[in-house]
Amino acid sequence: MTQGLRLGFAGTPGFAAEHLAALLKSDHQVVAVWTQPDRPAGRGKKTKYSPVKELATSANLPIFQPTKLLSDDQQEMAALNMDLLVVVAYGLLLPQNILDTPKYGCINVHASLLPRWRGAAPIQRAVEAGDRETGICIMQMDAGLDTGDVLSRTAFPILPIDTAGTVHDRLIEKGAPLLVETLKQIEEQTGSLQPQDSSAATYAAKITKAEAEIDWSQTADEIDRKVRAFNPVPVAFTNSDGERIRIWEAYPLPTPDSLRNSEGQTRPGSIINGTEGVDVVCGDGVLRLKVLQLPGKKPTPIADLLRGNADRFQTGVTLGSI
Repeated sequence: MTQGLRLGFAGTPGFAAEHLAALLKSDHQVVAVWTQPDRPAGRGKKTKYSPVKELATSANLPIFQPTKLLSDDQQEMAALNMDLLVVVAYGLLLPQNILDTPKYGCINVHASLLPRWRGAAPIQRAVEAGDRETGICIMQMDAGLDTGDVLSRTAFPILPIDTAGTVHDRLIEKGAPLLVETLKQIEEQTGSLQPQDSSAATYAAKITKAEAEIDWSQTADEIDRKVRAFNPVPVAFTNSDGERIRIWEAYPLPTPDSLRNSEGQTRPGSIINGTEGVDVVCGDGVLRLKVLQLPGKKPTPIADLLRGNADRFQTGVTLGSI
């Protein structure tokens, strides 16, 4: 009969905190937590704990917050006599001496079907690229960027209406129990490692706020995927009358015959319907805007928004940078 593992946990955002919560409910013992240093957040720039630190504090766990993992951190880890370090969206690279410290090394819960979407933003990039499925991979960590052998994986489809937020939530639902199951295999030494095919690897670059601006020369399908990929963060946007309008929900429409017969005379970004909805011409196709957010306001369904802003979204108005 197994007695549970002595675990360390390294993670920072809410996605990581949900996995830590699953470990705290399991038969394993979490002996310490590593998370990113506290940073100012919000309009007031007040110091805010990471979700992992909030949970670790409530559970009275020892917390370490180095800006970089050095030899002193390795000594602290070694003193804890850990069987395994579980890493979930930590945000710091682990040097080889750290990887070698726990008895069974370090494992990482990664939100993609490796080797696709190694890197910082696998959820958003999968939605943006139009991937038909995604999932969770738990890998034995090595010194590379998400290059380690895979211990376990689970997959599910990405639906045409999915946002990064909805995919994120389903990944937690799948990832937390998979992590606990994988830990059992490690403890009982019943698991197996599957090497990644690095020739099939793709890189999920970190999302920048600048790339959230809509380029209306792209196709309606591409823009639809970007809107969903950047919901809830950083949220896609366009410009109107010098102000930034955030686009929370939209969907592509078939190109109307009137537009198809105009032989490219209608400029991308032009509104061609501002009554039934807000339909915007794209490089190919039309995008109907469904939920928008004006500066200083809350996200608002388009029907409600048009009651006080019909002129702003009338036919012939052009959105985007000019």
